Amino acid sequence: MKKVKLKIDGMSCASCVAHVEKGIKKNEGIDKAFVNLASESASIEYDENKTDLNNIINSVFEAGYSAEIFEDKDKSKQSENKLKQLNKLKQQVIISSILSFPLLLAMFVKLFNIESLMFLHNPIVQLVLATPVQIFLGFRFYKGAYKSLVAKNPGMDVLVVLGTSSAYLFSIFNGFIAPLIGIEFHGLYFEASAIIITLVLLGKYFEMKAKGKTSQAIEKLMKLKPKSAFILKNDKIVELLIEDISIDDIVLIKPGDRVPVDGKVIDGVSSIDESMITGESMPVEKQIGDSIISGSVNSYGALKIKAEHVGKDSVLSRIIAVVEEAQGSKAPIQKLADKVASIFVPIVLLISIFTFLIWAFIVGDITQGIISAVAVLVIACPCALGLATPTAIMVGTGIGAQNGILIKNGEILQSSEKINAIVLDKTGTLTKGTPILEDLYTLDNSVDPWILLQIAASLEQVSEHPLSKAIVKSAIEEKNIDLLKIKNFMAHPGKGISADIDKKTYYIGNESFIEENGIAIKNCIKKIKDFESKGKTVVILADRKKVLALLTISDSLKDSAKDGVKLLQDLGIDVFMITGDNEITAKAIASSLNINNVMAQVLPEGKANKIKELQKQGFSVAMVGDGINDAPALATANIGIAMGEGSDIAIESADITLMRGDLREIATSMTLSRKTMNKIRQNLFWAFFYNSIGIPFAALGFLNPIIAGAAMSFSSVSVVSNSLSLKKFKKSKLETKKNEKNITLNKIGENDMKIRVEGMSCNHCKMAVEKAVKSLEGVIDATVSLEEKEVTINIETNSLTTKDKIKSKIKEAGYLPK
Repeated sequence: MKKVKLKIDGMSCASCVAHVEKGIKKNEGIDKAFVNLASESASIEYDENKTDLNNIINSVFEAGYSAEIFEDKDKSKQSENKLKQLNKLKQQVIISSILSFPLLLAMFVKLFNIESLMFLHNPIVQLVLATPVQIFLGFRFYKGAYKSLVAKNPGMDVLVVLGTSSAYLFSIFNGFIAPLIGIEFHGLYFEASAIIITLVLLGKYFEMKAKGKTSQAIEKLMKLKPKSAFILKNDKIVELLIEDISIDDIVLIKPGDRVPVDGKVIDGVSSIDESMITGESMPVEKQIGDSIISGSVNSYGALKIKAEHVGKDSVLSRIIAVVEEAQGSKAPIQKLADKVASIFVPIVLLISIFTFLIWAFIVGDITQGIISAVAVLVIACPCALGLATPTAIMVGTGIGAQNGILIKNGEILQSSEKINAIVLDKTGTLTKGTPILEDLYTLDNSVDPWILLQIAASLEQVSEHPLSKAIVKSAIEEKNIDLLKIKNFMAHPGKGISADIDKKTYYIGNESFIEENGIAIKNCIKKIKDFESKGKTVVILADRKKVLALLTISDSLKDSAKDGVKLLQDLGIDVFMITGDNEITAKAIASSLNINNVMAQVLPEGKANKIKELQKQGFSVAMVGDGINDAPALATANIGIAMGEGSDIAIESADITLMRGDLREIATSMTLSRKTMNKIRQNLFWAFFYNSIGIPFAALGFLNPIIAGAAMSFSSVSVVSNSLSLKKFKKSKLETKKNEKNITLNKIGENDMKIRVEGMSCNHCKMAVEKAVKSLEGVIDATVSLEEKEVTINIETNSLTTKDKIKSKIKEAGYLPK
């Protein structure tokens, strides 16, 4: 399936959206077609073998609208065009208001019988004032109405044109024709036609201005892309456009520069601000070998990076692509609104006709019949229906992206709010994903422990398993042990490894694997359970006859793990931990996180089955994993959430991607989904409620056409404004209960401790000292002044942290406290 995004011109309401979608879907081979009124675009997936882009664009033209390919290079021009359109609309509103004001004033002149201004009721004066508004400023509505009628798809413009033209022509008849033919009709309604158009234009202006704010997130992301960068080629520094940078190019990043591509640092040390990409406010220290994300900002040091991902493959480009796709999508809840919109305008036209006929021929009041019919036409424009869902989705997904949370589409938003169970993979999700070898417990004292570690590492050297890497890293990097050659290597997924070294067969793996090979573990079972009860994973090394050693491996929990679990539980979500570890180890780790539901000894291929079991029990399940190894489970779950950091993340692998790998953001994404869906429901309720109440009131003669016009215009503005209120969204945080901790926080400036520090010279020094001091228990805040060469520390009242402890910590960081 090929994806394409089209820019659609001419849409004005939910009815237009329905007609464009219907036109596109008439083409054979269309898999998906989402039309977005807020962004005036269409996102389409189609089979190239069954249709082509020209057919799709032609189908939009046949529906009465225009379409063109939405290209990246046109985005800056598009922003300029929108600004021009907004300024033009503003000018039209001003001119229309100036011409309409005397007509509005005429109503009060008659009401209060102001003789000096009675000339404003002269039919010629009113005709001169109203005609430019109706014909010239209102021409956009006539043009839109004509196109939609030719395409047999009447929309909002038809209602506005019929309503205002009826009032305008009826006024001409009453003011100029009726007296000539001797018919007694009184009343001019030029003010109704002119003021309705003015109000609709004003509403359109506010709506366009507000819609621009809903797409601010994507515009901010677009601005993160620098246009050019400096490259080192043949020992010369050359400036190239971003699109001309290739993989393996050496890119120079100066202090204050924005990083143009994803890459690895090959020279230099600096601090990188990744806040616009990951939502992390604190700069991240980078040195040789570290990865850097495009769009981040270099704080102080000069860096050389080797380009790894460029152009559309960079993290920033993929983030933009995901956010654009999400903002162009629909939530399933919108389907009802779409069905109503597709038949709405014809029904309103019928109601308007019946309103006129009843007033004219049953009640006997033609004038009131026309006024009521006009009010019905004007009040019923379904603009708010078309904006209810897309504006909320655009704001919600935009806020997510700014906080490092990528939500793929509106359907995911709707599914996320129903989640009541979350399955957390242990390795790389709850833990840091970097296991380390802690103990080597020997059971055969006749063999040197170093030799046993050499054998274990030699067996594990071919494996990609994280536990294997921990053993190999300890042997090579930490102990400088040379690995041995192995033969007859056999991997047993989820169990262990067997191989020959110097014609002797060895086995390394878990308990069941060792026992399967006929080796008894009775003599070490107590020690194994003891290690496992402490949350350590035990790997057993044995030969054909007996167990030789126990290797214990631990993977430290992420700093955010405990808070992340607590936040999810506070939302009423059941939390499960899934792991390949045995039950004792798994429960020890889960217990430290207050997780009661544990799925242990689950092989990678078995994770998806566990998800299915929970779904059969009635749970709506979110699976949280690394986005690559857990792909089957992520796909099986109702929602797949990928935890990842930097450019290594597989953004496309899950429904929601958390750029920082912070577990607290899971709760944030769930809360954001719930709040966005609440906004959508509020918008749809008021859009439906507004029309269902407004139309009967107008038909019964209780609604003046001018008031109807104002209400119609500002209903759309209110829907967009309600969606924009999502921008006040705050991240999920733990609330500390009163009396939970007997801690009183110092006010800033009250009992602050100041320590002079020698040896600081740059921003790197500043961050190092602040980080060292803040790591101490009881320290609320620490601020370093490079100019004053001192650090100001604010600590909790009754804290056990002393000045000497702080000085000791500063010394450990490499600086000299006074």
